[in-house]
Amino acid sequence: MRLLHTSDWHLGRTFHGASLIEAQRAVLQEIIDITINQQVDVVLISGDIYDRALPHVDAVQLCNWVLRELRATGATVVITSGNHDSASRLGFGADLLDSAGVHIIADLERMLRPVICQAEDHQVAIYGIPYLEPRMVMERLGATHASHEAVVSAAITRIQENLEQQRQAGTPVVSIAMAHLFAAGGIGSDSERELSTGNLDVVSAELFENFDYSALGHLHGRQKVKDNVRYSGSPLAYSFSEAKQIKGVWVIDTSAQGIESIQEVLLAVPKDLAILKGNLEDLLDDEQFEYAVAAWCQVTLTDRERPADAMARVRTRFPDTVVLNFAPEGGDENEKPSTYAERMAKATSTEQVVGDFMEHVRERAADEAEREVITSVIRATREAKVSQ
Repeated sequence: MRLLHTSDWHLGRTFHGASLIEAQRAVLQEIIDITINQQVDVVLISGDIYDRALPHVDAVQLCNWVLRELRATGATVVITSGNHDSASRLGFGADLLDSAGVHIIADLERMLRPVICQAEDHQVAIYGIPYLEPRMVMERLGATHASHEAVVSAAITRIQENLEQQRQAGTPVVSIAMAHLFAAGGIGSDSERELSTGNLDVVSAELFENFDYSALGHLHGRQKVKDNVRYSGSPLAYSFSEAKQIKGVWVIDTSAQGIESIQEVLLAVPKDLAILKGNLEDLLDDEQFEYAVAAWCQVTLTDRERPADAMARVRTRFPDTVVLNFAPEGGDENEKPSTYAERMAKATSTEQVVGDFMEHVRERAADEAEREVITSVIRATREAKVSQ
């Protein structure tokens, strides 16, 4: 039997305010095509289908479309809820959808009923662990304390009891776990929402050692924590920290002996991400940056003074710049007081106070025309006071 492992679609997410709906549609079409071309029997989606608990109508329509198209390939679809999903909303109608070949595992009761897929000489038992909020489920699971590891461990203990019953039936069983969590050894990125603080969200990968394969979600970089414990990662980059990640899915083949093979299948990038750094004139003129003209750009300007209309000028060459930072390079650090308060203390005139304030706020000194305006306004104000 052949399975495809994906996760973290985050349907409805924006990228620094820009809609990603069409990019998401394009990459989901790729996953549909892979499902067809690779003759996939089961598609595993390990959480964070949506980006918000109350998704926008466009995201819901996109989800409806992709699930319909995946089922049209003949593949069974299994979904678990993630920390971005509303488990109750995602799980609405789950019992009805079971009969349509779309299995949504979003609550504790459903977690203990595996999706059984029958192959010629074995069966695949898929156990989905929805995202578990420790304080909300620890009592029901009998966990000893409110941590992610404690509740996941308690959930797996219950699942193992059911798995043993499945194995006693005589037919060889290949066990698959799906979960949405932060496994120890995984590498995170900026676009993942923290599950908790103080490393309380980290779960030992050893908990999954008795499963033949564990399809994890939450971390956006596709990676192998252990040979049989893997993250598929998100199909799109959702932060500039993912700019160098290579997106894709895992395709897993099973047999009566267990996992036969795991292969990566890469996904195309609808739009590149580029991280640029340099002074403004070089960025606008240098041919080495031509590759970034059509990309989403994060730009850091190193000019000693913040250029006027910096974003507008950057966008004349890189129209999809969405982040603009300033990190001045060069110059004598002793030329200026170390703090704004020190600068104000050293000011010897009203004109200097105003000029230093402007430079502090916008990181660029007043030019000659601006200094003339400052001087004339101060002069006019003083003359008005004298005439009163």
